[in-house]
Amino acid sequence: MANIEEKNWEGGLEKVESERLGEVESPREDLRRDFEPRQVFMFSIACAIGTGLIIGSGGALAKGGPGSLLISYILIGLAVFFVMTALGEMAAYVPMKKAFGGYATRMVDPAFGYATGWNYFFKYIIATPTNLTASGLIIQYWRPDLNVAIWIAIFAVFIITINVLHVQSLGETEFWFSCIKVIVMTSVIMICFIISLGGGPNHQASGFWYWNTPGAFAQYILTGSKGYLLGWWACMVQACFAFAGTEVVGVTFGETPNPKKNVPRAVRQTFWRITIFYIIGVTVLGMAVPYNSDLLLGATKQSTSAAASPFVVAINIAGIKVLPDIINASLLVFTLSASSTDIYCSSRTLFGLAKDGQAPKILARTLANGNPIFAVAVSSLFTVLGFMNATKSSSTVFGYLTSLVTVFGILNWMAILVSHISFRRGLKAQGIPLSDLPYVGILQPYGTYYALLITTLVIIFAGYDAFIPTFKVETFILKYLGVLLFVGNATFWKIYKRTKFVRASEIDFITGRRELEELETVDDQEWNTGFWKKIIIKFRK
Repeated sequence: MANIEEKNWEGGLEKVESERLGEVESPREDLRRDFEPRQVFMFSIACAIGTGLIIGSGGALAKGGPGSLLISYILIGLAVFFVMTALGEMAAYVPMKKAFGGYATRMVDPAFGYATGWNYFFKYIIATPTNLTASGLIIQYWRPDLNVAIWIAIFAVFIITINVLHVQSLGETEFWFSCIKVIVMTSVIMICFIISLGGGPNHQASGFWYWNTPGAFAQYILTGSKGYLLGWWACMVQACFAFAGTEVVGVTFGETPNPKKNVPRAVRQTFWRITIFYIIGVTVLGMAVPYNSDLLLGATKQSTSAAASPFVVAINIAGIKVLPDIINASLLVFTLSASSTDIYCSSRTLFGLAKDGQAPKILARTLANGNPIFAVAVSSLFTVLGFMNATKSSSTVFGYLTSLVTVFGILNWMAILVSHISFRRGLKAQGIPLSDLPYVGILQPYGTYYALLITTLVIIFAGYDAFIPTFKVETFILKYLGVLLFVGNATFWKIYKRTKFVRASEIDFITGRRELEELETVDDQEWNTGFWKKIIIKFRK
């Protein structure tokens, strides 16, 4: 446990500083809590809506059928919900500005925190060129004659500029991006539902007909019961990619005012995001598109554009001509928003690693506005990976990067869950009642154990297609490289620093809790009013 020096007393709780490297903060080595509540609210929604849902769900539907797709999204969605409630408990009680690696270091082992932080960094430096490549492919929907590299360069400059500015500028940009994403996703879900009821130009009311013909479950790779099992498992793996990034809002907690109130509010939104956008989304998709549709099979072979979206397939089947171009333009907002948040997350993770002495100390330096400029610069350098498609098919590169992002993302969930288990053990060992926590997740800690079981199974069997029908070295490396890097990093730091597992009785629950005693500002009153109530009040004026 860190040596704690009492500084002063405010509101019954000491202000504390730790002698551990990186804990003592100077004005030039600290983030600022300048995110506005409405920005955090929309940021939490934006993180839940990405290309994995609006595009990747089509491949899962074709492989497993609507039944497997729905079951998989429910199982993975439930696991992600518990990941978020686990994170919410820790972040509300012990606010930190070091992203997820900080909790792993404090609750489990510095070596585990080192591996977690770098794994999260790896995920987002890979995700950035992935989404930039997707942005370029979307433009090719209209201009196939232009090289994707041109658009990657243009969009890279755009997102880097946003991240160099004050965090409020990033928050405001993401706020409006999020509004567009919510409108688009809500619209396509409603359109698919209306189409399934016969409201399209073809007036064909499919309802749940496609669940009977061709059926609710599809065979994949093999035939018979094994084929149905592989079809379902393919949907499970794809669902992980679709949900990857939901936890990103947790990174903003380090720059969110009054985390005692704001963190629980943001976490509670997770349930509704998962239910409305994911569960209802794939349900109406299965009602509007049969899994054996030629248009759907053709879409899964397309690059990342409106042509690849199963929701557009539903629109085309119904005979609606105008919407594909509109959705393609909207997808550009999806990918640019994701690219921008990718740099944000990787830079804040790098900042957290530097604060804990697990990365060069210069990366913890910030500008006067609280922007960790050196961490942003390093994270931005990896946008050049998007130019790999100059020598290889851009869709192939996109597939490679997507596989890596999925594995890194699942490992991040596991790290949060393991940290939460240690967190709960620490509370029990130190006699801290749950009633002292600002937020207690429903069904916790049992939900954490469920989510850990699901994520562990997915990690182990994510590379099933590397062995069936024949062994493929390239696929095997892509599916398990992330695991190797995680274990390698943890082992290296364990040996290099001779770290020890943190005992439950020695977990530091003091450092950072002074944030909970900060006086509520005028801006924080927004949480009391509520986002939608504020909108109504403005219109009334």
